[in-house]
Amino acid sequence: MQVYILGGFLGSGKTSLLMKLASMFSERKAKVAILVNESGEIGVDGATLKAQGYDAMELPSGCICCSLSGTLQTALKNIKNDIDPDVIIIEPTGLALPHKVKELVRISMIEEDSDVIIGICDIQRFRDLIKKKEEFFTRQMQGSEFILINKADVAQPGEIEAATEWLSERFPDKPIIPVSVKDGTNLEKVYELIK
Repeated sequence: MQVYILGGFLGSGKTSLLMKLASMFSERKAKVAILVNESGEIGVDGATLKAQGYDAMELPSGCICCSLSGTLQTALKNIKNDIDPDVIIIEPTGLALPHKVKELVRISMIEEDSDVIIGICDIQRFRDLIKKKEEFFTRQMQGSEFILINKADVAQPGEIEAATEWLSERFPDKPIIPVSVKDGTNLEKVYELIK
């Protein structure tokens, strides 16, 4: 069983990426379960995901790496026992630290084959984000196996290059991939990296 954890601020495209990845895995006949940590954010909820044919579980308000850590571990065990998926995609709130979620996955004893953190940032808000929340953003991206720069389809000239340079200086060991979850740019490349 593969576990994928999406990390990034509200509006970065985590929910849209979750839906695309779930679809890509499902098209390849993998059984997908989705765990969404709603925190009052506007996004997709468990009922919406279930209506689209996914096994989905929604955790209540709170952060799964903090106040809901026991709830996350219980949810993972229930998913493993009741659904036994090939893939679990976890979308924590935009304020979560994905490496903390990964630690909780590992101590939940669900015997995952791998757990991968996918960092995602929004090119339209990148400059503002690093200006106002650089330390927290850096902590969010630290545990990522790679970082996606989302919304490449609407980037202004030079924005992708500037963001890539900034990220490469801080995370020289991580692949940085510009994507557009909206139009599918580079999503097959992402799928190939994580499968």
